[in-house]
Amino acid sequence: MKKFISIIIALSLLAVPACLMSCGGSDAEATKVIDINLTEELYAFGVDKAQPELLEDVNEFVKKIKEDGTLEDICDKYFNGGEPTPVTSAKLDETKDQLVVATNAAFAPFEYTEGDKYLGIDMEIAKLLADELGKELVIQHMDFDAVCLSVGQHKCDIAMAGLTVNEEREEHVTFSESYYEASQKLIVKGDDDTFADCKTAADVEKILKGFDKKVKVGVQDGTTGQLYSAGDADWGFDGYDVTTVGYKNGSLAVQDMINGNIDYVIIDAAPAAVISESINEMN
Repeated sequence: MKKFISIIIALSLLAVPACLMSCGGSDAEATKVIDINLTEELYAFGVDKAQPELLEDVNEFVKKIKEDGTLEDICDKYFNGGEPTPVTSAKLDETKDQLVVATNAAFAPFEYTEGDKYLGIDMEIAKLLADELGKELVIQHMDFDAVCLSVGQHKCDIAMAGLTVNEEREEHVTFSESYYEASQKLIVKGDDDTFADCKTAADVEKILKGFDKKVKVGVQDGTTGQLYSAGDADWGFDGYDVTTVGYKNGSLAVQDMINGNIDYVIIDAAPAAVISESINEMN
């Protein structure tokens, strides 16, 4: 099932380069993830500041699904080949009692689409949360850098989009208790051995610091990966003297790397694994 999910994600997010389609049967991997955590992060949900009662409800819910094993079961579906549960979004209707969730559904395994259905860890949690609150679930898909802003403008109730807790985002939302530990990882071409001898984050960073603007690093717009590469004082990232190139999602960045337009991609660890595996299975 895991292989099927990966292929579906790849087909939905990628226009497969011709070179990959013509090289069937090759044992060579198109991409690989450098298995070193470059950061340590916590994911949480961003709640509308004007709804403190909702924040209390969300925190109680997060505590509950941690303690009763529900969260672990959901994560297991996506990391160990389980069967995902598709989620359907209702239409926005202000006359109904609805939970309006802002997301960027191009961030597998946390949120992605299959037809008109939403899948992913966050989306399944969103459905359970709406049911717990006795509300109808509405999911609004948007660019990642608009997710917290939409909640801050009271257009949505809660942001559920693989969000790393950070003070900058807290200007727009109030974060719930964390539910997932995350990190950034580096994706390289399958035949790139630049980082082959690296054992620690410091080893990777030393090489990145040796690059100049000729080296292009792809990231998803508005994500921690972008801030890590380009640098951001509020996040405590010095950044690197590379050219940071933004994309709407990580899959597009990896595709562009394979096409030779950029050199590397930095993205959250779980999406990095899904994207890389999907592409390699199609190679």
